[in-house]
Amino acid sequence: MEPEETGWASDDVYCDQRGYCPAINKVQSRACAQQWENGKAMADMTHSTTSSGPRNAEEGAITRFLRATEIDTRLLGMIAALLIIWIGFDLYLRIFDGREFLTARNLWNLSVQTCEIAVLATGMVLVIVTRNIDLSVGSVLGFVAMIMGVMQAKWLPQYLGFDSSWTWIITLLCGLVIGTAIGAFQGGIIAFMNVPSFIVTLGGLLVWRGLAWYVTSGQTVAPMDSTFIIMGGSGATGSIGANWSWIVGVLACLMIITGIVGSRRQRKRFGFPRRPLWAEYFLGCLGSVVVLGTIYLFNSYNWPVGIAKRYATEHNIAWPEGGLDIPYGISVPVLIAVVIGIVMTFIATRLRFGRYVFAIGGNPEAAELAGIKTRWVIVRIFALMGLLAAVAAAISTARLNSAVNSQGTTYELFTIAAAVIGGTSLAGGSGTVAGAMLGALVMQSLQSGMGLANVDTPIQNVVVGIVLVVAVWLDIVYRSRAK
Repeated sequence: MEPEETGWASDDVYCDQRGYCPAINKVQSRACAQQWENGKAMADMTHSTTSSGPRNAEEGAITRFLRATEIDTRLLGMIAALLIIWIGFDLYLRIFDGREFLTARNLWNLSVQTCEIAVLATGMVLVIVTRNIDLSVGSVLGFVAMIMGVMQAKWLPQYLGFDSSWTWIITLLCGLVIGTAIGAFQGGIIAFMNVPSFIVTLGGLLVWRGLAWYVTSGQTVAPMDSTFIIMGGSGATGSIGANWSWIVGVLACLMIITGIVGSRRQRKRFGFPRRPLWAEYFLGCLGSVVVLGTIYLFNSYNWPVGIAKRYATEHNIAWPEGGLDIPYGISVPVLIAVVIGIVMTFIATRLRFGRYVFAIGGNPEAAELAGIKTRWVIVRIFALMGLLAAVAAAISTARLNSAVNSQGTTYELFTIAAAVIGGTSLAGGSGTVAGAMLGALVMQSLQSGMGLANVDTPIQNVVVGIVLVVAVWLDIVYRSRAK
């Protein structure tokens, strides 16, 4: 009998490295391992009889490197596309406008602007993997945001007073409960009443947007609680500073190394092949360099002079002749998004619930026959999506320091686009949380770059639409070749 930790995969999820499935980062089964071994032997035989010339040798070296390191080629392609976008906009702005795109200030702001879609995309991955869709996330975000705004500005001050230490806690908890309840309600209709998710969530898009307007008759609610707005990354208190950023970076590097060591021990324990030691060292060093480089970039963006002077006055700090350089460091919403990404990755790849999600996406009938309570899994997925919509609503409201009726408009489209661009298949069964978050960064980079280049909004929508269609086409091509 296979141990529980091995899990399973659907028939159309490609497993390599003798049973290791990069789509969900899990070792699947010894049947998959044997299937991969047979495929590798056939590939080696074909390569030995057909390869010739230096070009084929070079392609073989690249293939062996990717196979040894187990780097997802689609994720690698997205990173390359992101770098092309950044460099392209930077060159364009330098030549035609005399400005720069690749600056610490712009990239810091870009990271903050990406957080809301990134948080939503982590949940949308699980929704799409199960062959469902959620068109209501933007409206749920707007409705929950309006409830949070009214609670802080009108309801709670009547009982707790303004700037009470309990205001932001009660507001956040109520928002999370409401978002989860909305998601569970929609999931229940989909699972137990057999109404297609497209119809249910399309109705939710209209219903929750209408209720968001009804709460305040379309009026903007402001300002928010002074502690609550920290979650939006606004002002000097919206970041954790240079020292704490370096501490978080070091802890992240330790987590990367610990994860690599733990994965190696896990493979040894169950008798599965391990990556070469040089590949383990390479991945550990690469991950650490990316993390520490990002921390250095965030610490290179300093507070504006006005905020720094006010801070110096409040803390009795003498203003030096050259000014006072105080780095922002990691913003709070970025930290929240990263933590949510880690938690969602753990849920999708390490828990039984995650395995059930991918099993349902691969073959719903087989999953139900195997004893999985597919209906309750669907309810939990949509409840989780509602919870994440509430988190995104808190970040959005805190960043704007207000609740407006237009919050979350078109977010459902950008969230779906981020998940699909990140490699989540609309056919179900495959997708990664990291890819979806990277897809959100790609989407926001396009919007931010086109905004700096003074591209008209209709043209921006055209570009985003084209990118989405191309991403889906590339996914179809990738899956057809994998088969």
